[in-house]
Amino acid sequence: MLAMFKKRDAAPVASQTGASAQADTASSDAGVHTLAQTLQRDTSGLGLEAAQLRGTLEDSAAAAERQVGALSELVHHAQQIGQAQQHIHSESQLSQQALQRARDSVEHVGSEVTGVVSTLHQVSEAARQITQVALQTRLVAFNASVEAKRAGDAGLGFGVVADAVKDLSTQVESISKAIMGTVATLDQRIQSLAADLSTTSDGQVRGKGHKDSKDSKDQQDDGHRVHQALLGVEAAVQRIVSAAESSAQLSSGINQQVNRMAQEVQQTRDMLGTATRRSEVVLGVSERLMELIATCGVETSDTPYIHMAQQVAGQIAQALGDALAQGRIAQAQLFDEHYQALSGSQPPQHTSAFNALSDALFPGFQEAALKALPQVVFCIAADRNGYISTHNRAYCQPQRPGDVVWNTAHSRWRRIFNDRTGLASARNTRPFLLQTYRRDMGGGNFVLLKEASAPIEVAGRHWGGLRLAYRF
Repeated sequence: MLAMFKKRDAAPVASQTGASAQADTASSDAGVHTLAQTLQRDTSGLGLEAAQLRGTLEDSAAAAERQVGALSELVHHAQQIGQAQQHIHSESQLSQQALQRARDSVEHVGSEVTGVVSTLHQVSEAARQITQVALQTRLVAFNASVEAKRAGDAGLGFGVVADAVKDLSTQVESISKAIMGTVATLDQRIQSLAADLSTTSDGQVRGKGHKDSKDSKDQQDDGHRVHQALLGVEAAVQRIVSAAESSAQLSSGINQQVNRMAQEVQQTRDMLGTATRRSEVVLGVSERLMELIATCGVETSDTPYIHMAQQVAGQIAQALGDALAQGRIAQAQLFDEHYQALSGSQPPQHTSAFNALSDALFPGFQEAALKALPQVVFCIAADRNGYISTHNRAYCQPQRPGDVVWNTAHSRWRRIFNDRTGLASARNTRPFLLQTYRRDMGGGNFVLLKEASAPIEVAGRHWGGLRLAYRF
């Protein structure tokens, strides 16, 4: 009887214990689910912040890189300016020296001209003496001619000679007078030149000049102006030399400052590069956490997008495999990596051997995925190098020549996206990959996106990946 009672009593206890355990399990599952969702939201937020931080650091690093280039050019120009200033300084000093030599030469020429004047006086005196001799010779010849006529026939020959001597003396006298006149004119001009070139600092004229006081004063004034002009030019050249020296010193200071700025900007760029790499580590940690949460069996906000990426990847892989089996494309063409650049395209576009097949197969799968879930921005298949043969129709617009901003946003097909996100999605071989990044829309416009990707395998080979990007 007691045993039966105990048995009956134990049954309700066991029943209560089982119910309690189930309740605890349910409660535990609910707690895990809630924790997973909380972690998913937190890691998603962390990924968002990390992506924004990384983008900001990339922008800052790019700006620093441009500054480094600009400062390098500035350093080069500053060096050229310094060299030009040094050249100006050297040339100015040479000009100053040449001007000093010119002034000395002018003084020397003035002295030499005085000697020339003296020589000309000697020439004039010689000509005057020749004239006197010619007069005397003519007088003697005249007397000889008279005597020859008195001698009659015996003096005829002597008379002819006397007449010839008389004619020759007349010519000599005429020539001597002409020489004296020319020398007198030359003497006046040279004396004037000597006065201009030989003026001393007190305005006195060296050498022999005209006795007339007015002419002497005029010569002194002219000579004074010549020397004043030379002194003025010399003073101006000296100012140029001084200015060139000051400019060279200033250029040297600017060069030093610009070099310091270039070094500081270089250090800033290096530090930004280090910060970017560290932010990438943070971004990678948040992405791995999102993946771990998504693989723990708990439904998160990313789960539908992961499933969609895997689904479309499978569909495209199947379609490509069928095309291979049907002979629509050769395996070498499907895995072609010899991209041909399209001339004149900006950003650069390329063609590949599988363009026609991707244009025929991909749009049906990719366009359907755009409408299957909310917030989807694009759904594209990329080969393992990040090459997008066929994009969504909205982004397969022909390029507009010269309009890079518009092309970047609207003509995204036939392009290679081999950035961090693009290559990671294209070369991922795990069941899926979650990434957070900024999408460059051109013109400095960026969109923060999350991307789920899944590998595409064809004929046992990894062809690429399916990229499904969405806002969050």
